[in-house]
Amino acid sequence: MTTIALFGAGGKMGYRLSTNFRGSPYIVRHVEVSDAGRERLKIGLGLDAVSADEALNGAEVVILAVPDTHIGKVAASIEGKLAPGTMVVVLDAAAPFAGHLPKRPDLTYFVTHPCHPPIFNDETDMAAKKDYFGGVKAKQHMVSALMQGPEEDFAKGEAIAKIIWAPVMRSHRVTVDQMALLEPGLSETVCASLLVVMKEAVDEVVARGVDQQAALDFLLGHMNVLGAVIFGETKGVFSDACNKAIEFGKPVLMREDWKRVFEPEEIAASIQRIT
Repeated sequence: MTTIALFGAGGKMGYRLSTNFRGSPYIVRHVEVSDAGRERLKIGLGLDAVSADEALNGAEVVILAVPDTHIGKVAASIEGKLAPGTMVVVLDAAAPFAGHLPKRPDLTYFVTHPCHPPIFNDETDMAAKKDYFGGVKAKQHMVSALMQGPEEDFAKGEAIAKIIWAPVMRSHRVTVDQMALLEPGLSETVCASLLVVMKEAVDEVVARGVDQQAALDFLLGHMNVLGAVIFGETKGVFSDACNKAIEFGKPVLMREDWKRVFEPEEIAASIQRIT
């Protein structure tokens, strides 16, 4: 059985991984430095945290379930204890993209991230419908990249990732650079920003006299049908009035050069701000 050293095992993300690894075909050693995290592991899952040295002894895989700002420091602190061929798994592209992993060509670096449960889905269980983040009840897709290491290690990392993000539907292979385009580029810089604007638009129509619940119901319902048409989930066309509103509304809302957020220097600057 493959032995995994899970760093940050009692944290926000690490606890999710610790939960999903229960009953898996892996030996998992849990590393957690905070008292609160260690207590969370013990009370919630009946797991005891161990020291980094104990966890790394003979470990074939190391998962860094720690914040982006800590990955470089944690990786540097354990680098000397990693045997050649060890796989280091990181759960976000930011730190690897920024060059925060040790310069060790004899290590495998595998990066993976969830797509999160899609808006358009076939979930019928209410618990799955309410699992917005994923990794508990709701099915989701995932993306992964083999940053460095032998080609056969991709399958090894993907198998681990499918447990981390379970239940998984599609597994997509991308590069680290492509993953950075997806996040922060597509999902945060573009999608999250526009969603914030939509929430501000709700607040604005409420300030102008529309009932708040009416505004939310109206927008969320329209997001569903408009999104289904735009992204090809259903056949349909917009009305002439809607198309005209888009034609005149988009230039008011969006700069002509907005796609520059995907330029390499913009992606690099965005990642630098968060790492």
